[in-house]
Amino acid sequence: MALEPIQSNSMSQSERDALIEPLCAVFRRTLKEEGLKYTPERAAILDTIIEIDGLFEADTLLETMKSRGHRVSKATVYRTLKLLEQSRIIQQVLFDRDQSHYQLSMGKRGSTLIIHVDTGDVESAEIPELIVLRDKLCAERGLKPEGHRLQIYVTSSES
Repeated sequence: MALEPIQSNSMSQSERDALIEPLCAVFRRTLKEEGLKYTPERAAILDTIIEIDGLFEADTLLETMKSRGHRVSKATVYRTLKLLEQSRIIQQVLFDRDQSHYQLSMGKRGSTLIIHVDTGDVESAEIPELIVLRDKLCAERGLKPEGHRLQIYVTSSES
């Protein structure tokens, strides 16, 4: 099941800039370990992913990039997604056997997804209490939270 087209998130430019730099460094390190270069195409893919709000599919990412004037091949997108997953910048979200879905896994934002396994629909949920609990848990351990991801898998109660 295809997801909705990629939408820009509500992240401010300063928040986005603060996120891009460390993610670029992590990605560059992985590329260097693999003997690969940080190309303009890979940079554009990472930049587009940072702007995504929620889940995305490789084909939707490719369509979005092309609609924004980026010249990038399908093979480059798929190879870059594997490298970004290897870098732990993105993670695969498993709920559909037919299509791989991804989301940003690093960053300061919190993300809660409710995934309807019977329909394939995905909705975002904001849970301020979860952020408070996350921050408290980290503070008790002397840690600084960098974000969180929670996925709740549901089916309709009518079975």
